[in-house]
Amino acid sequence: MELKVRRSRVQGTIRAPPSKSYTHRALICSSLSAGESVIEYPLYSDDTCTTARICEMMGAELDWDEVVKIRGTEELVTPGDVIDCHGSGTSLRLLTAVAAHGPGICVLTGDGSLRKRPVGVLLEALNDVGVDCYSTRMNGLPPVVVFGSGIKGGEVTVRGDVSSQYITALLMACPWAREETVVRLSSRLESKPYVEMTLDVLREHGIEVGGSYDEFVIPPEQSFKPADHKVPGDFSSAAFLLVQGALAGEVTVTNLDLSSKQGDKEMVDILKRMGADVKVGKGRVEVEKDELTGITIDVSDIPDLTPICAVLATQARGRTEIINAERLRIKESDRLSSITKELKKMGADIREKKSSLVIQGPTSLKGAVIDPHDDHRIAMSCAVAASVADGDTIIQDAGCIDKSYPGFVNDVISLGVDARCLSV
Repeated sequence: MELKVRRSRVQGTIRAPPSKSYTHRALICSSLSAGESVIEYPLYSDDTCTTARICEMMGAELDWDEVVKIRGTEELVTPGDVIDCHGSGTSLRLLTAVAAHGPGICVLTGDGSLRKRPVGVLLEALNDVGVDCYSTRMNGLPPVVVFGSGIKGGEVTVRGDVSSQYITALLMACPWAREETVVRLSSRLESKPYVEMTLDVLREHGIEVGGSYDEFVIPPEQSFKPADHKVPGDFSSAAFLLVQGALAGEVTVTNLDLSSKQGDKEMVDILKRMGADVKVGKGRVEVEKDELTGITIDVSDIPDLTPICAVLATQARGRTEIINAERLRIKESDRLSSITKELKKMGADIREKKSSLVIQGPTSLKGAVIDPHDDHRIAMSCAVAASVADGDTIIQDAGCIDKSYPGFVNDVISLGVDARCLSV
């Protein structure tokens, strides 16, 4: 699928889609709980459906309808086939750790993009707590093999500035360990809000984790208890809609809870700091176009906002610098490189550095043929940029958007964006 987008004026109200990160965590913890859990308002996307399918392969029973009913199990089964995580790094990382509790051997792999994303830090940490696992190519990249002998426990030291998903994986798997597990961080924990979300979901399932954010203490031989979940709106996805309003008209996004642990709610403050007209009400955020000014944006805890913040910066007066973004190089694409290449095609004054982006604005963008590099956030960001660009923009391989926000195209069209899908 290709997506054709032209300059547009937008106005309207959209309900934010459910949180992808929360849906992943609720699916896995419910699948590990002996008994029935119910998940209301789950996100149905490529990534979350991948996690659900793998949970079924490992022995959980899922009934998908308006809600998800999950009958979990503490007695995991060995899947009858290789586990294909497709493009979901979250599925691969979290379920690699969970697979250690199965009775047999699991092989986890994914598509070409996923097989380039590192998991070596996680495999080393799992080995340190007694799991026999390795990369089949011995290079820290998928496919990975996990021998299901359980987790012994003990002490392990992990970097906190590579991926918070490594920490989440250990927090989810180690409550079943035979001995107490202590997870120490050798560097600052980045993307801390995602770990906070993990701890919240674990507590809902009766799991205790002590310590602090530089040392987690996990008591042994714990059991997951069934719990019901109501998935909140996703600030990561809502960010595209909010920026759409800031650049091209007026947009209200509902189903947003500013008390949420989601780090990407920072998008609201970023818009305020840059001068957008932002009004916050109960469960809703309204953004209206106004003159924008460049600022410095630290994305160490909010890496997923980097591409859409870069688009926002192209229309802001003066210099915007997006800093502490080096981890973006090991996402679905090298996002610092990808967003720089594609926005330059559209005429943006953007410069890529080792761990940052520098954007000078405002710039009159022009239509271009966009390669999203098989990255959903690049595709959606460039679609927003296209709505303020002169001429036609063609976003190739736009189906990658379904990874996190399948309703994105319909939602922006309902706001007034001149967009249509083209079959190829």
